[in-house]
Amino acid sequence: MSRRQVDVPSLVEAARGGSPRAVARLITLVENADPRLREVMAALAPHTGKARIIGLTGSPGVGKSTTTNALVRAFRIRGQRVGVLAVDPSSPFSGGALLGDRIRLVDHALDPDVYMRSMASRGHLGGLSWATPQALRVLDAAGCDVIFVETVGVGQSEVEVAGLADSVLVLLAPGMGDGVQAAKAGILEIGDVFVVNKADREGADATVRDLRHMISLGDRTEPGLWRPSVEKLVAEKATGVDDVMAALDKHLAWSKESGELGRRRTARARSEIEQIALRLLRARMARPGEGGDLDDLAEQVVAGTADPYIAADRLIENL
Repeated sequence: MSRRQVDVPSLVEAARGGSPRAVARLITLVENADPRLREVMAALAPHTGKARIIGLTGSPGVGKSTTTNALVRAFRIRGQRVGVLAVDPSSPFSGGALLGDRIRLVDHALDPDVYMRSMASRGHLGGLSWATPQALRVLDAAGCDVIFVETVGVGQSEVEVAGLADSVLVLLAPGMGDGVQAAKAGILEIGDVFVVNKADREGADATVRDLRHMISLGDRTEPGLWRPSVEKLVAEKATGVDDVMAALDKHLAWSKESGELGRRRTARARSEIEQIALRLLRARMARPGEGGDLDDLAEQVVAGTADPYIAADRLIENL
């Protein structure tokens, strides 16, 4: 997209009017870190802060896309507009991404009140794309009542979605590890609602028991703290969706009453500001003549005439 082809005010107005094409172009500007991104965010800011953000995470193959499909249907029955950001991993070899979530979300492909966007992680760790927070702002301003953020699939460190969502739904499935494995992955700390998908399979009840036992050993049993519920679901058959929806609604009500919702959103904005500031600092340090001659400082550290802390102080002062 050339600069002459993009009229940011008109694009933002069209997105707010529900134009999928305008929303897509704005998210593309976000993903490409376009120079007009400042103008876009300034125009969107007054119209954000209304959407409910639900994060879905879990191991690859556990049924995140199928569960998202079932939950989107449930929210559409309520008459709410829904956005979906599905993050897929980028290949470390080709740099490409399959972006295959739309294959499982075809039920809503023609629904004008459901917007789906597949995003490549582009090598970003944590289960999300670095552009996800600002892409959420675009969907929020475009009038989505509920936005699902589906991660690439957590392993044992990719739990970044916890800082991004108002409610975090963690999916597990029978035969994919017991409660100890869940504790190792760090997901017991980030989940607000745990869902055992494919609950018609053997071992589902044991998985539910393991999860409830591991949660009971944590620090969420104190009065006033949220204690995650564990629900059973068969996403392909939409069995158990009502229970999952009820658990999500209960968590939202608790978050509003306890003030946790406001705290999470403030922390999310703080993290977003910090990431943007760090990106700007790295960009400045990469420019010749700026950043206090980073190469010279590195040579001083190697020569022993300065230690890394002094060099870092000088770098910051020069910036």
